[in-house]
Amino acid sequence: METVERLIRSTQELLWERGYVGTSPKAIQRAADAGQGSMYHHFSGKAQLAQAAIERSGSELRAAAEEQLSGAGPATERIAGYLRRDREVLKGCRMGRLTADPDVLADPVLRAPVAETLGWLRTRLAEVIADGKESGEYPAGLDPDRTAATVAAVLQGGYVLARAAGSDEPFELAVEGLIELLEGVAA
Repeated sequence: METVERLIRSTQELLWERGYVGTSPKAIQRAADAGQGSMYHHFSGKAQLAQAAIERSGSELRAAAEEQLSGAGPATERIAGYLRRDREVLKGCRMGRLTADPDVLADPVLRAPVAETLGWLRTRLAEVIADGKESGEYPAGLDPDRTAATVAAVLQGGYVLARAAGSDEPFELAVEGLIELLEGVAA
């Protein structure tokens, strides 16, 4: 793997596990098996490397979500596929965890890809829900934007509940409860 790729991948993992402050340049270099000179040859510093890592995480989240959300089938089935996909629940969402990082939130450059990714997710979910309304799966009165925000909030909240409990169970309960509600609305 190329040095730049190792640096970005290592920074993604460290940000996910430790947050911005806990991700030191030395830790990045150690995890990437790269020297200080290599890191600073490719990136002006930790902030630029973190930005690249956050943007990559956002891109990967969008690609993974799009696999389920753009598939064939009813809207509820596509949303359920997205909600039930394999996740490292106890590690939390790569993007969602960054919203609790004060250093990321305080830096508009680092916060931007987080906000863009989570905004994209809400928009994409709203599009799927609107498709469901158009096909007659969902009632005409269902608001796609509010429902999409609810789906995103349940997902992120499920991560929080699971991490607090030290178990995937609260996440799975939240996801299955939401799917039951969507199925009930669709019935």
